[in-house]
Amino acid sequence: MELSSEEDRSFATRLMEHLVVPTFVIDASGRVMIWNKACERLTGVSADEIIGKSDHWRAFYGEPRPCLADLVLAGRYKDIKDLYASYNNVGFSDYGVSAENWCVMPTIGHRLYLAIDAGPIYDGSGRLTAVVETLRDITVQKQAQMELETLATRDGLTGLLNRRSFDERLATEARRAARERQPLSLLMLDIDCFKQYNDAYGHQKGDECLRLVAGALTKGLWRAGDAAARYGGEEFAVILPDTTRQGAASVAERMRREVIRLDIPHQASIVSDHVTVSIGGSTIVAATISPDALLTSADAALYQAKHDGRNRSVFPEFTEAA
Repeated sequence: MELSSEEDRSFATRLMEHLVVPTFVIDASGRVMIWNKACERLTGVSADEIIGKSDHWRAFYGEPRPCLADLVLAGRYKDIKDLYASYNNVGFSDYGVSAENWCVMPTIGHRLYLAIDAGPIYDGSGRLTAVVETLRDITVQKQAQMELETLATRDGLTGLLNRRSFDERLATEARRAARERQPLSLLMLDIDCFKQYNDAYGHQKGDECLRLVAGALTKGLWRAGDAAARYGGEEFAVILPDTTRQGAASVAERMRREVIRLDIPHQASIVSDHVTVSIGGSTIVAATISPDALLTSADAALYQAKHDGRNRSVFPEFTEAA
């Protein structure tokens, strides 16, 4: 028996309500038409609470902001990149968009990383009548990805950037600094008499010393754009974008004091009875900045700091090239 149009719509609605994929639909005014059972389970918000309302954002976020379906409904595709961790236009506005995002999920009380698809629905005359949004919980996959990325970019002992990530970051910051004609500073740090520390206290204590010093260096960085790395062995490097020689010298002294504040005993040191660091710095502003030149200059300054008695920071004069 052939179904009427009304029966077709009723069947389609019941089908969507029982899909195993969390799904909701908003109408042309942005109000929720369908909030299926899988969406209830995912969000902890019942259909009775949200059908007919336009504040569906509260199922996913702690404060008002558009869901992906809202952006598709309003044709605000350019805003997606600012609101979602990653996104992909699928056939532009005719077929919708896919995105991923961390959602705080206020009702269930813990964050989820969701893969989200939102597609417009048109009537026979081509008028946009609704948008359907489907969701997938991929939190476990995202956490695994983040762990792999951390393993690939971080030093396993200290948690700082590893050498490869440092080289890539320095090259990126050098290009940006040259393009914007802004100063770029680099610090090279070395734990004083570290071989003697290992000989006196053992390699396990040596590893703990490296971890503690790395933490002190991180504590000495106050800006999100700065980056500390384990350069090799007991040597560390710190990239300071948009930082003058005076600013870099201030950061270096702050880090040196943070290491002293750790008060790690070092009776085998010829410098002090506790662990200290020597620091060399370099600052360049130029139309072209060579990462190798910056490294060479900072390394030479570090050598000078050690030659002058260790437990100090040394900076050559500010360099400006044509």
